[in-house]
Amino acid sequence: MPTAARALRTPATATEGSPVLPRPTDDVVLVHDYLLVMRGAERTFAEIAACFPDAPIATLLHDPVATAERFRHRRVRTSFLQPVAANQRRFRHFLPLLPLAARRLPIGTADVVISSSSAFAHGVCPAPGAVHISYCHSPFRYAWHERRRTERELPQPLRPLAHGVLERVRRWDMAAAGRVTAYIANSALTAQRIADFYGREARIVHPPVDIARFDDVPAPEDFFLLVGEVTGHKNPAVALAAAERAGVKLVVAGDGPDLARLRQRFPRATFLGRVSDRRLIELYGRCRALIAPAIEEFGITMVEAHAAGRPVVAAGRGGAVEIVDDGETGVLFAPGSVDALAAALRDTDWERFEVGRLKESARRFSSSEFRRRFSLEVARTVDGRLNRASAT
Repeated sequence: MPTAARALRTPATATEGSPVLPRPTDDVVLVHDYLLVMRGAERTFAEIAACFPDAPIATLLHDPVATAERFRHRRVRTSFLQPVAANQRRFRHFLPLLPLAARRLPIGTADVVISSSSAFAHGVCPAPGAVHISYCHSPFRYAWHERRRTERELPQPLRPLAHGVLERVRRWDMAAAGRVTAYIANSALTAQRIADFYGREARIVHPPVDIARFDDVPAPEDFFLLVGEVTGHKNPAVALAAAERAGVKLVVAGDGPDLARLRQRFPRATFLGRVSDRRLIELYGRCRALIAPAIEEFGITMVEAHAAGRPVVAAGRGGAVEIVDDGETGVLFAPGSVDALAAALRDTDWERFEVGRLKESARRFSSSEFRRRFSLEVARTVDGRLNRASAT
């Protein structure tokens, strides 16, 4: 029997309704792109890691302080770029080297590799015969669906160089996808992109949210909230312009390359920069509603707002349509439309949304439900590989 059997064993009676937890073992290694902040992808990876408490972790870059020492009790292996690039503001400068760093990431001879990837982690090189399951937050956006925007936002002299770099990254990315045994997508949109870009099928397991963190939140006040990285693909300018047009207060919690420019352009908004988890929970509770202006692959902030009992006004494509019940737990608007968002902010009765209904919506995405479904998909994939190997 292949050695992967030592890594995972699935009861023959496993069903969608029965939890299947992998056995802790050194035959599993976990991989994440980079552990430099604790946002949605990193929180999801932390739940994956909790399913395998003894498994080592490999990541291109690790900043223990910025990740609140979340992985301090784990064996964390990093790439050769760790001494020079382990910083959230700095790592993008090393983009041309990241595919090579992923290929050389030390993952040993593990029988089962589980990667959590929105860029490079799925490009690791497992041992021959190993099972590689990749949980995909998104195919690398800057090389695929955000490529044109990425190039447009660069100074003209740099665009030909960026075009060449991203073309090489695309070729590498396609080759990496071909080495993955099975993909798990975080949403229907991501599954579609995996099919479009890689020609692969993917089952869907929505990301987890620690909804218990939001049990005790303050009463709402008179402002709207925008949470996330302040960068182009998150469309913060749409939210800021709409709030200004609607004459409502907007608080922005997040950092990113566009922060200084947008702070100058929209002086009426309040920009807090990156905030602590405790402060963010407080902000969710105090806001009238969360604004989600980008087309998200999933959108964990929307679930967090619901867990805090607050509605969401979101661009009506992508993960939002899997999270927000239009009219019941929030409002969906035409993506990219400042006018439509401004009208929603100005004309919606935000007091009519029932807190109980919002919290019930969030429970669909609890951490326990994620672990159950993710473990089931991992075990199913390994069993399928074992059965095929036995048949030959």
